[in-house]
Amino acid sequence: MKRMKQSWMAQLMQQYEKMRQLYPDDRLMILFDIDGTILDMRYMVLHVLWAYDQSHGTRFFRKLRIADISVHENHVGRLLAEQELPLAIQDEALAWYKEYRWSSEAILASHRPFSGVLEVIRWLQVQPNTAVGLNTGRPSIIRTDTLRSLNELGREYRVQFSDELLYMNPGQWEEGVLNSKVAGIVHFQKMGYRVFAFVDNEPDNLTAVAQSDPHREILLLHANTIFESKRAKLPPRSARGSKYDLTELIPEKALPQHVQFVWHGVNDEPNLRQFLTSDIRWVECDIHIDPTGNDLILRHDTFTERPLAEDEDWFTLDKLLSQVRKHGKLVKLDLKAGGVLVDKVLELVKMHGFDDDSLWFNGNVERLQEHRIRQLAETHPGAIVQCPVDFLAPLICSAPLKAKEILDMFTAWGVNRFSINWQTHDMRQFFDEMDRWGFEVNIYNVPDLESFLQAVLLMPHSVTSDFNFPQWHYYGRGSGEKGGHYEYALRNT
Repeated sequence: MKRMKQSWMAQLMQQYEKMRQLYPDDRLMILFDIDGTILDMRYMVLHVLWAYDQSHGTRFFRKLRIADISVHENHVGRLLAEQELPLAIQDEALAWYKEYRWSSEAILASHRPFSGVLEVIRWLQVQPNTAVGLNTGRPSIIRTDTLRSLNELGREYRVQFSDELLYMNPGQWEEGVLNSKVAGIVHFQKMGYRVFAFVDNEPDNLTAVAQSDPHREILLLHANTIFESKRAKLPPRSARGSKYDLTELIPEKALPQHVQFVWHGVNDEPNLRQFLTSDIRWVECDIHIDPTGNDLILRHDTFTERPLAEDEDWFTLDKLLSQVRKHGKLVKLDLKAGGVLVDKVLELVKMHGFDDDSLWFNGNVERLQEHRIRQLAETHPGAIVQCPVDFLAPLICSAPLKAKEILDMFTAWGVNRFSINWQTHDMRQFFDEMDRWGFEVNIYNVPDLESFLQAVLLMPHSVTSDFNFPQWHYYGRGSGEKGGHYEYALRNT
């Protein structure tokens, strides 16, 4: 059977691991081109043409959309011809485009990254003794604008580009680009970096670098976007791709060890078995008191939200704690109410002999209230006591000092970690502010592997997910009414 060729991101990961193994003490570097590789230049074309209309009081490009742009940014004349404009207007618009497109305003306002590329760069930047450099054909005269624009785009992804790791064309626009690309490689090698990969959208640039790399140490990655030179000129040893896919780049073994991972919604035995055989240490369950008021049962929905079914098979907290303790795992207890439920949970935890380092309590502030939060923190001073604070998102953006006052009040009650929904509007800004203030943050409601990896790259204290990750052979069912996305994989477990 013919083996499937690895994706370009998988090849990048393989190359990185290989070079790290061969040269454990070297400073490794990957180099990225900018235009057409990090940045989708169609947005610049669209912005500049819309700006032409605005500046001239015309409506020639009002219906133009990103999907309509399939030409390289250096060949906008072809796009203008497709618009069936008078020749005089085409010439005027093209001249205006060429003059305006590299202005400071256009650079800051129009540049957009390709989906996933900044997350890929972030992952590479957080690797030990590893640097991400930029090797661009842009001339040095726009160095300041280039760095300012890229760092503005990278801020929410925690990506930072430095002046010393940016190599620009010493010539003029479009002058000696091939020689400049090779010179950029040599420049960083002389700085002491071992360049292990180079990403560019132009086949000619990759060919030039290949010819200057006799030992074939540099993995050549072709960003298959829009490019000027012919694809046939790609070096045979290059890898090509158009999607920066974190799920193909980052294996489970590469996850950061200091981030805690929590398997969410383990409210039944099949899902518990999946968790116990995984490498995930923390398990979260949703605790209710059964309608008779006797047992603590595991169920995401309240009985008001989802009435008791006649054939419902209850899974008790007692059974889960017994298995978790037996396998040396750790437990996160989502308290769906306050009052007597808290007393019963604390009694059961004590009976099973869990120490504080193995315990994590989570509950809404309005359900637990100050009294029960203080009770949890005082009974188990070494445990994690957490509450979700998504309701503070609007305040974080509009009145951050007021939000911080509320968080400080919760901290005084005993809360030592705060939870943010991944789906919260402006979540990244919310997280950055919380992190800047020094609060521990958990990110939850992470729906899939790609989102999970994006959340991990923010480097929160913890990430809670259903672990519906078939790519990693995890088939967590989640905790909702339907019982899970991958139920078929659990029936015989």
